Amino acid sequence: MEAVAEPGNLAGVRHIILILSGKGGVGKSTISTELALALRHAGKKVGILDVDLCGPSIPRMLQAQGRAVHQCDSGWVPVFVDQEQKVSLMSVGFLLEKPDEAVVWRGPKKNALIKQFVSDVAWGQLDYLVVDTPPGTSDEHMAAVEALRPYSPLGAIVVTTPQAVSVGDVRRELTFCRKTGLRVIGIVENMSGFVCPHCTECTNVFSRGGGEELARHAGVPFLGSVPLDPKLTRSLEEGRDFIQEFPHSPAFHALSAIAQKVLETPAQLS
Repeated sequence: MEAVAEPGNLAGVRHIILILSGKGGVGKSTISTELALALRHAGKKVGILDVDLCGPSIPRMLQAQGRAVHQCDSGWVPVFVDQEQKVSLMSVGFLLEKPDEAVVWRGPKKNALIKQFVSDVAWGQLDYLVVDTPPGTSDEHMAAVEALRPYSPLGAIVVTTPQAVSVGDVRRELTFCRKTGLRVIGIVENMSGFVCPHCTECTNVFSRGGGEELARHAGVPFLGSVPLDPKLTRSLEEGRDFIQEFPHSPAFHALSAIAQKVLETPAQLS
């Protein structure tokens, strides 16, 4: 018999999306953050659950470092990162005494915190919950998938970069999704070209098309290619809203198109 979501955890969340990749450094946290902001600007109420326990970077990307997490009757109250309270965030970064403190935990303790994040954060009513995961296919991913399974996640977005090495690692992540029964919403190719800050021309610094080719071979949707854009990098480092401030950037158009495809993704039948 499947577990039933109780009020006070994820009962009010309509759609859950996991952001995955087979390797680190491909920009999962960037895609998680910008997808959440794009969905917010589409009129949705969004939460971000940062379960990258050893590298919790999203609080900085949303200028929420040092914010306090409070308790209520239902559990932890997530941190709102905008005045309209349309985007909320929960991260292990809020629980560390110092920003530079390392999380030196063995697997069971990490898994226990992931399960606690899933069950004890009072998200309230959300249209989307975006779950930023660590790289790889470790037991932390299993803990997250198993804890979220009773809530019927919408699926996973798998992030890669164009290079063959990255694409090969991400192929293993697709195998992980198949073995765990997690639907793949689609693949995003990040760092796909470099946008010149002067003329906005996009140059393929690495290569291009690896993510799209992988999606075609795997039989899953290709959501789009996001170029390297200095404006996007600066926005993330300064905790600014790239989606709002740079509507003419090629990266904006790519991220908006990805968000639109997510909005058009139908829920799975129970």
